[in-house]
Amino acid sequence: MAIIRFSDQKLFRNPWTDFEIMRRELDSFFQGTGSNSGGRATVFPALNISEDSANIYVRAEIPGVPASEVEISIEGDTLTIRGERKTCTANEKYSYHRRELECGKFSRAIALPTKVQVDRIEAKAADGIVTITLPKAEAVKPKQIKVNVG
Repeated sequence: MAIIRFSDQKLFRNPWTDFEIMRRELDSFFQGTGSNSGGRATVFPALNISEDSANIYVRAEIPGVPASEVEISIEGDTLTIRGERKTCTANEKYSYHRRELECGKFSRAIALPTKVQVDRIEAKAADGIVTITLPKAEAVKPKQIKVNVG
């Protein structure tokens, strides 16, 4: 019979430790699976949203899509950019080693941070970048209030 000192025994063993180890192992197993981008989903088109005191600017990268085929619409506070990149062919005779350029229809909806004047929206395209200028509504622009002295 083995003699175990009372001070060498664990007083409390966490019953969830085995589950935590199993969760970590499953996370590491599934981390390497997914698309060609290392398991992360890609969002197309990539864009930046910025603003100044008068306008909101949306700059979207849409290379390979003619500007005439890009649809831009606004409904409420949501801006939507739609189009189709037609770089794929149905009867490809190639065997790819890496394929990162996606093709097909795309749609991206963006919630705008403030109200805009819908009738004054402008969009320009140059070098695969579409720049959308959205003038802010007069109600949300900062107002200067003159303080009278005396």
